[in-house]
Amino acid sequence: MSLSRKDRPLYLQVKQILKDRILHGVYVLGSNIPSEPLLEREFSVSKITVRAAISELVQEGYLEKGSGKGTKVIRNKAASKLSKWKHFTEILVESGHRIRKRWLRTEIVSNEKGTELYRAFGTRCLRMERLYDLNDIPYIFYVHYLTIELEGLELADMKEQSLYELLEEQGLSLDRLRDEFGVEAAGPAVADRLELEAGTPVLKRSRYSRDGRGRIIELSIGYYNTGLQNYIVNYDV
Repeated sequence: MSLSRKDRPLYLQVKQILKDRILHGVYVLGSNIPSEPLLEREFSVSKITVRAAISELVQEGYLEKGSGKGTKVIRNKAASKLSKWKHFTEILVESGHRIRKRWLRTEIVSNEKGTELYRAFGTRCLRMERLYDLNDIPYIFYVHYLTIELEGLELADMKEQSLYELLEEQGLSLDRLRDEFGVEAAGPAVADRLELEAGTPVLKRSRYSRDGRGRIIELSIGYYNTGLQNYIVNYDV
């Protein structure tokens, strides 16, 4: 895997990829991550870069280094501002599932006057597609629409990085999020991505992300194959 040689330092890119794999169950709790030489070859980086990435994850409490025993995963939950709320993917990983994210495509699109996208972003915006696999089966298909301020973004820059961390790096803070849920018959494009028959009912989730001035920075529409796995929300009271 080749990393982007621009923007963020390489060790931070490696760190984020490893952290994402931990949070999504690729590296399961109690197991060892690949050895440093294997990671050096995978990412085509130096030993110093890999060690710096691992060192930060050790400091954050995700990994533990043992003399001659490899580097073990000791935590697979992200710190959340809402300490009693867990991400949906965290719940699935805790249940023993494995999540894999794939960025599929990115393009600049023109928005027609009178449409929701035109009202949100004006004449143009960035459109990105992402697929989540649940235990290697397509489960969630996301279409993200983003402010044109990110028009230089390429899939090569994304890798396994969180979209919201990327927005933060670009100086675009999100202060308000709103989710809407509904049920929709999968159209041909959605059915193809989720490997379903067209017309199969899917859960549709629309998220509106705004900055402190109320501008919509991101509109994402996710389609969940709940025939494979229900959407779950856990609350601790």
